[in-house]
Amino acid sequence: MSIIEKAAAKLEKEESGGGPFLSSNSISSGELSDEMDIQSRASEGVQTGPDSVKDTVPVPGVATAPASAPMSRRITLNLAKMRQYGIVTPDQGRTQIAEQFRVIKRPLLTNAFNRGPGMIKNGNLIMVTSALAGEGKSFCTVNLAMSIAMEMDRTVLLVDADVARPTVPKILGLGTESGLMDILIDEKLDLADVLIKTNIEKLTLLTAGRRHSHSTELLASQSMNDLLKELAERYADRVVIFDSPPLLLTSEARVLATQMGQIVLVVEAETTSQQAVKETLRQIESCDVVNLIYNKARSFSGGEYYGYYYHESA
Repeated sequence: MSIIEKAAAKLEKEESGGGPFLSSNSISSGELSDEMDIQSRASEGVQTGPDSVKDTVPVPGVATAPASAPMSRRITLNLAKMRQYGIVTPDQGRTQIAEQFRVIKRPLLTNAFNRGPGMIKNGNLIMVTSALAGEGKSFCTVNLAMSIAMEMDRTVLLVDADVARPTVPKILGLGTESGLMDILIDEKLDLADVLIKTNIEKLTLLTAGRRHSHSTELLASQSMNDLLKELAERYADRVVIFDSPPLLLTSEARVLATQMGQIVLVVEAETTSQQAVKETLRQIESCDVVNLIYNKARSFSGGEYYGYYYHESA
């Protein structure tokens, strides 16, 4: 049975009252916010768990920028504000959402760094997407990147590839920066010129950069292939996570999907139709590994929201 058939069967079970994507490897993922609802959640003072740490404490992994570092290439993330948005941070106590992203990242990391039989080509290139807008993909992307940045022996590069409607800068408080599109357009730019270091020691950022009318063609270009090869191979410990546009709304996402080793599909519970999910899965069936995060699903108690993670290899 293919990925599509298995995923569709689970969707059909849900629609007939059988419960959401439940299987032996389904998990609750805490409260997963919609990336288009960031500002309203912040104004409401969102809590990420009863044991959240409200005060910043010194922890390994949170770096201090040297005074001589160029300000345009190094930023200090506001961890307190990120926690308000529901983002996992290194100086946070154990929370439900932090624990669930620990579970979500584990098979992705295993696939990314498996060098034995069954090795996945470009396994450390991971794209997070959704079928439609507003399902919570950018929220999940940032949380996944933050969780991987807490690994002892891994680093993560978070790439905002949603070039038409970038959301990652809103979550992280970034301004307008040169980024992905710029390096594809300008041959004189080096990758180091557009990478942004952060006060999270193992987290580096690459923004979407300037908008371009031929963004699809740029993402399908040889320059993009060369860039992906460099990103995948330059550092042995690096995971590269791409926040992509919704697959059913843009051509950029479909082009990007063909170049990834792993794809994470965020599905909004009780909103995204079975047909939309099946069509999205059909478009990415060529990818070796497809993962689903079932986002914002009501728990069986009816009072809280949970997500379920379903992993299936092609």
